[in-house]
Amino acid sequence: MQLKNDIRNREDIHKLVRRFYKKVRGHVTLGPIFNKVITDWEHHFEILTNFWETQLFLQRKYDGNPVKAHQEVDDKVNQSVTSEHFGQWLNLWFATIDELYEGETAWIAKNRAQKMSTMLFLKIFEHRQNK
Repeated sequence: MQLKNDIRNREDIHKLVRRFYKKVRGHVTLGPIFNKVITDWEHHFEILTNFWETQLFLQRKYDGNPVKAHQEVDDKVNQSVTSEHFGQWLNLWFATIDELYEGETAWIAKNRAQKMSTMLFLKIFEHRQNK
């Protein structure tokens, strides 16, 4: 059995992001949301690679606002984002990491995604209440 490497650098993150979003785009529930909102996938891959490089390696590459971005997505899909969507997203994220990598940084990528998904959904819910 071949051992997998851990996530080591930007190239590894880029590979993860591309493979993951290929699954998302084809997903029966998530695909329609992402394919409606994202018009430039190459640009999105770059943003998300920057985001995860910042998260995993503390490189200051990402300067966006993920809370605002997710609130805007929810607005564009008529406040239809649910906690189940985040759960499906997490399942695909975990599965993609497990296919490609193992190790401490892979674990951190899962852990951070799980914490962020909870926070982002709460911020979406809060945004709806303030409309």
